[in-house]
Amino acid sequence: MGVGISFLIALKATILFLSFTYLKSLGFTLFSLPFLYASLIDFLVSIASLPFIDLPILLGKSSDGSFPIWSLLIFSPYLYFVRIFSALRRLRSGEAPYTEVDEGLYVGGWPASRDKMPPGDPAVIDCTAEFPRLKEFSGLPYRCIPTWDTRSPQPADIESAVKWAIGKRQLNRPIFVHCAYGHGRSVAVMCALLVALGITEDWKNAEKLIKQKRPYIRMNALHRHALEEWSKHRLSAPKKH
Repeated sequence: MGVGISFLIALKATILFLSFTYLKSLGFTLFSLPFLYASLIDFLVSIASLPFIDLPILLGKSSDGSFPIWSLLIFSPYLYFVRIFSALRRLRSGEAPYTEVDEGLYVGGWPASRDKMPPGDPAVIDCTAEFPRLKEFSGLPYRCIPTWDTRSPQPADIESAVKWAIGKRQLNRPIFVHCAYGHGRSVAVMCALLVALGITEDWKNAEKLIKQKRPYIRMNALHRHALEEWSKHRLSAPKKH
């Protein structure tokens, strides 16, 4: 996205609130209340996703990729909106759901169905705060580092994901790193993994390698800053490819 999630969701919240006030002015008070509720939830999400606040824990996504009932009820205006928006965007783009950037290493979007999961029963690193892990994939090794869309995983989260992936790689498991579309959050983690595995010298070369194979990736300044910090302080030693 060219602008951050906070701006986009705040814009959506404003439109919903204006819809509420308009419907209420026409006398449709009861019908207008869902618009008010959805606008308040979106305003809350827009604040929690600001870079200097950055609280993806707000949505309550658990380490196994599920959402508690209270989260599905409270945040339904946001959670179900992003799923519908994602499905429509994918239909329009026609982009492949995932891309193999090196042997057994895949980056892509949220696997909403079996055909959107890479072959070989991969170990999955989920970089989303807004999408659930589907039950049909519950048998696959799974690591969740919940991150807002257009934001970046923290350097410590990148490091923990990389160390986990290296462990699964040593067991000959393919690795699939995904976010919503396979453009930003997941690419940042994959860049770090390519460096840690010794496939590229640094994250900038890793980004170039991924872009050659998945042209529509778009890391932003937050992703690049996190990778710079990870590069300075990382503990995972480079592996020989």
